Amino acid sequence: MKKLDRRLSIAPMMDHTDRHFRYLMRLITRRTLLYTEMITTGALLHGPRDDLLAFSTEEHPIALQLGGNQPDKLAECAGLAEDRGYDEVNLNVGCPSDRVLNGRFGACLMAEPELVAECVRRMIQEISIPVTVKTRIGIDDRDRYEHLCKFIEIVRTAGCNTFIIHARKAWLSGLSPKQNREIPPLQYRTVHQLKQDFPDLEIVINGGFTKLEQVGCQLTMVDGVMIGRGVIHNPYLLAEADRQIFGLRSAVPSREAILEHYLRYIEQQLVQGAHLQAMTRHVLGLYLGQYGARKFRRILTENARKTGSGRAVFTQALAAVQTVPQI
Repeated sequence: MKKLDRRLSIAPMMDHTDRHFRYLMRLITRRTLLYTEMITTGALLHGPRDDLLAFSTEEHPIALQLGGNQPDKLAECAGLAEDRGYDEVNLNVGCPSDRVLNGRFGACLMAEPELVAECVRRMIQEISIPVTVKTRIGIDDRDRYEHLCKFIEIVRTAGCNTFIIHARKAWLSGLSPKQNREIPPLQYRTVHQLKQDFPDLEIVINGGFTKLEQVGCQLTMVDGVMIGRGVIHNPYLLAEADRQIFGLRSAVPSREAILEHYLRYIEQQLVQGAHLQAMTRHVLGLYLGQYGARKFRRILTENARKTGSGRAVFTQALAAVQTVPQI
């Protein structure tokens, strides 16, 4: 089985980690592991399968995240992922949204570790690429460390060797998904303790990371770090990831070079029917902290939705950050 380097990865995020975002991130970092948005088994088995599974070869290494609770259907979807060339299949046991809970998957599955184990077992029987689980440290009143350890113990018996742990508990009622990302306190020490108690397992920590310096610190205590919203707001924060985290000697790409390559991609996608706004939204934070960043975002936001918009919009936006004020 191919071993993936999970020292740094970008979290699967609904409405964000689509193929356009992933292509952009691959222009910034070659080695960081990328994840799709969560795709439910129902959508994959009965919906537009080709569109849902589509990705560019440049996106490797890339993992598909699945949402579901039926072992046979998850196994079938895992097989589809392997056939399409994905490098990993991840089971979502962490999402607390109402839609997910109504379907009895996501975070609520932490209360059913035996079912999660059976889901993992069937997927592992079906495919040869890694099967991993992304989960929380607890849910509702099942938030003691003993509960988390029991969950890990049971699921590992199915053959899962890699757990991605969001270092917050989830409240399944009373909090929105956004609130569940912010209100329950981060408990990094719980994840660190988990690695100490299960040294043979690969433990990846997730939650609240916004700087590469934090990644380096965490890697002294766990096997990998997953960054989420920080990359949405500031995609360029991973520009030095290949050098600092993976030890490559490649040059750090400039924002301008990234934008030029991404614009070529956009032009190709527009010919195929993609919407400009669906792609420009991912670069809004590229110049975060730089002179003219706010104007850059405003120009793209206001003009990308207009019919016929294209390269000229980017030329105008780029001028906003390249014009240095006279002193």
